[in-house]
Amino acid sequence: MNKKLKELAEWVDGTVVGDGEIEISGVASLEEARAGQITFISHPKYLPYLSKTNASAVIVSKEVTQADKPLLCVTNPQLAFAKVLTLFSRKPYQPKGIDPKAWISPTARLGKDVTVYPFVYIGDRCSIGDRATFYPGVTVDEDSSIGEDSIFYPNVSVYPGTIVGKRVILHSGAVIGSDGFGYVKEGKKNVKIPQVGIVEIEDDVEIGANTTIDRATLGKTIIRRGAKIDNLVLVAHNVVIGEDSIIVGQAGIAGSTKIGSNVTLAGQVGVAGHIEIGDNAMVGAQAGVIYDLPGNQGYHGSPALPQREYIRAITSLPKLPEMRKTLLHLEKRLQKMEEALSLEGKEKEK
Repeated sequence: MNKKLKELAEWVDGTVVGDGEIEISGVASLEEARAGQITFISHPKYLPYLSKTNASAVIVSKEVTQADKPLLCVTNPQLAFAKVLTLFSRKPYQPKGIDPKAWISPTARLGKDVTVYPFVYIGDRCSIGDRATFYPGVTVDEDSSIGEDSIFYPNVSVYPGTIVGKRVILHSGAVIGSDGFGYVKEGKKNVKIPQVGIVEIEDDVEIGANTTIDRATLGKTIIRRGAKIDNLVLVAHNVVIGEDSIIVGQAGIAGSTKIGSNVTLAGQVGVAGHIEIGDNAMVGAQAGVIYDLPGNQGYHGSPALPQREYIRAITSLPKLPEMRKTLLHLEKRLQKMEEALSLEGKEKEK
């Protein structure tokens, strides 16, 4: 597929500086781009590479207006690059039908133009939407509902009663609807609390490889529309993740926690159970969240602190040895002063 640069400008709401008739056949990085391809520069420090890249055109910010090659000027170069890359990498859906080595319950209801690869299992009373794709080794257990245009990559496991919306992507090894981790002590014995709820995943959600989302104890664990969850994330029972939130790899969210809309949890963030994180909050990598966090601000550290408080605290750490030394010195001086005052008092008593 070839596109003229001016056509790409219309696609990303940008403007062309230079020859808008030039043909673009693909997308590549600054270093690897060849003639006929387009690349992008999102940070000013990479501007010196503008004259070195072999790309036929470059996506840049609107502040860049001069170069020895055509430019596509936009407000957000990285966003424009993502849209152009999507345009060139997108392939029309071609259904491959149902492989005879798949097992589909006679009570399951399948939509039009589905693709089911070998060794897929679809259980009793499942409902599968149009153009859904199931790669080898996928299990969709009984009474589950899968929306149209969803893609399940190899070895995804969907437990009974799970609800999955439209255009949902589940990457390899994701486990949806396994039991929540619920036990109660009877003396030293751990007594399992039955996990009888379900998981509901709304439209346009993407869930990474080997991520686990536990079913609710009662009710639902819910992943709202447009949320994106990275690889190796744990979402526990009865958690609610709000619309358009981003959960980065190795984060763990304990039970009954509510994550607002457009929240970002960076890598290895740990969130305790039964708390709430407000809309538009951003929690930095390896933070530990143990109490409610209001929205619309950033947090760092463990326990997580508002960004300004965290910066003040962290900048004090290198000074602690010197502060300790000063404190010990002051304690010694104070002790000597108290001893001197005590002796003076005794002399006066005489």
